[in-house]
Amino acid sequence: MQILIPTVFLAVLGAVFGGILTAASKKFHVEIDPRIEEVRGCLAGAGCGACGYVGCDDFAEAVVSGKAPITGCKPGGNECAQAIAAIMGVKAEEQEPLVARVICQGSRAIARERYIYNGIPSCRVAAGIAGGPKQCRFACMGLGDCMAKCAFGAIHMEDNLCVIDEDKCTGCGACVEECPRDVIQLLPKSKTVYVQCRNSDTARMARDVCMTACIACGRCKKACQYDAIVIEGGFAHIQPDKCTRCGECSKVCPCHCITLPTTAA
Repeated sequence: MQILIPTVFLAVLGAVFGGILTAASKKFHVEIDPRIEEVRGCLAGAGCGACGYVGCDDFAEAVVSGKAPITGCKPGGNECAQAIAAIMGVKAEEQEPLVARVICQGSRAIARERYIYNGIPSCRVAAGIAGGPKQCRFACMGLGDCMAKCAFGAIHMEDNLCVIDEDKCTGCGACVEECPRDVIQLLPKSKTVYVQCRNSDTARMARDVCMTACIACGRCKKACQYDAIVIEGGFAHIQPDKCTRCGECSKVCPCHCITLPTTAA
């Protein structure tokens, strides 16, 4: 009898609390929009944060609630955007894929060194020590901050310079944000002609620190028949919307800092 009473008491107590929890769960139950799971299934699943949210789950919820654009998953590209558009019942415009490109050719043989850096392998750390190991203040330091940030294995270091595999790059932009020198830019994948230098110093100063620095000589601008090149800020800029990828600018560049087109115009 002494054992039976506590057992009954505990059973009654459990039933009471169970009833309370059941009632509470029904009262405070929040319906989850099934589209959230559908949108989540369309995403690249990299968790790279390129969408501006902590993870893919948060982004999916934001899309369904109207807080995030359906094109926000950059690694997923157009295919992902079109799938989400179908779920949400809207139309998604076709967007040209973007890829990250290094606007620098400053390898060890090309960019002059200020000193030999043997510290922590971090561009951000090295940049704060006497201006960085390379004399050019616009140069890639090649210590791999971008490589460590890339969730897709699209970046490696070669001869003290960042190299991006465009076949692996998803255009998420994580490397762009990570680079302390703004050496990496997101460009349309089809735009294969661009100036690989951002040095805005005078021509003499630029060539003193790098063998392939743009000296703003204007030869590329004169050679362009489509008015696609402007000289601003001390270096040449190619306007993607006007460029036909004819490659004439690259042929006349004395500094060899304009990329050749990979396909004929």
